[in-house]
Amino acid sequence: MMKRIVVLSLLSCLFLSVAFGQEEQQGYVFPAVIVDGDTIACITGHTHIVIGFRGKRSKKEMARYSKLVRNVIKVYPYARLSAEKLKEYDDMLALIPNKSDQAKAMKSVEKQIRKEFSDDIEYMTFSQGVILIKLIDRETGKTSYRIVDELRGKMRAFFYQTIAKLFKYDLKTKYDPKGADKEIEKIVLMIEGEDT
Repeated sequence: MMKRIVVLSLLSCLFLSVAFGQEEQQGYVFPAVIVDGDTIACITGHTHIVIGFRGKRSKKEMARYSKLVRNVIKVYPYARLSAEKLKEYDDMLALIPNKSDQAKAMKSVEKQIRKEFSDDIEYMTFSQGVILIKLIDRETGKTSYRIVDELRGKMRAFFYQTIAKLFKYDLKTKYDPKGADKEIEKIVLMIEGEDT
């Protein structure tokens, strides 16, 4: 008899704790709007880019294109940033009349850029580097070689081009949105939100 009372009291305590535990749960609070008497939660999520393959493609072709999309998504922000920084540096240099002071300012900027971005760029793959060089031309209207030439001089541009050639890059690569870089252009337009 005593065992039954103990078991029943334990079960009733367990039942009460579960029952009250359910009342104490609060759940989630979302902003909402009321449309035609219905309450609809307003939930913002992460932005995702969905890629559709047109026509029949082999698995190998789909894998190649998916890799190209990943690479463009990774390097495109750096190309946009380079265009913004180039405009900023052009404005800064316009305010400095002396050529030697301009050279000093650009050395300082170069150190700052190396400090800020060298880790990110160092871990890019070869194909990401090639795409970045092309996208910099797209965003700035100037090849990477020309940018270095204008900002740091012909000797520095030649030096960087020589180093780039050792690693099979070409800083003089131009962006061709209607030819060789047609797929990259479509991906960039998708990123920018334009309909392709």
